[in-house]
Amino acid sequence: MFKPASVLDTPAAIRRSALDLLARREHSYAEMLRKLRQRGAATDMAEIELDRLQQEGLLSDERFCEAYIHARSQRGYGPQRLREELRQRGVAESLVDTQLRSAEWDWGALAQKVFAKRFPEGPAEDLKERSKQQRFMQYRGFGGYFQH
Repeated sequence: MFKPASVLDTPAAIRRSALDLLARREHSYAEMLRKLRQRGAATDMAEIELDRLQQEGLLSDERFCEAYIHARSQRGYGPQRLREELRQRGVAESLVDTQLRSAEWDWGALAQKVFAKRFPEGPAEDLKERSKQQRFMQYRGFGGYFQH
C-alpha cells in the first residue's frame, strides 16, 4: 500500500516536522499539535514527541506567548485583542495574564502611539467621528486603555 510522503508515521518523522516548524518561529503546544495532525501524525504519537520537545526546552508556550505579544504589539495591537488571539492559539489563560501584566508593556503609551498614527488630527469633536475613533481602538484591542 502506498503512503503519501506527507504522512508522519514514525516518532522521528514527527520530531523532524516539529523541529522544522520551530525553526521558522515559536509555536504553542496546541498549534504544533494541530499542524502535526494536519500533516498526518497520529495524535498520541504527536503528543509524546511534543512533550519531549517541551522537556528539552525546545517548545515553550511561555516563550511563544512572549514572542507573540512582542511581535503583535509592535504592529499596534493591544492587550484585549492579543488575549483573544492567544486564547485561540491554545495558550493557557494564566500564562497570557502573566505576560500581558508584565511591566515590560506600557499599554497606555502604545495606545496613544497607535491613536496618533491613525488619527494625526487628534480626538474628534464630532460624535460620529469620535465613535469611529473609539471603534478603531477597540478593534485594535485598546478598549479600556484609551479614552478621549
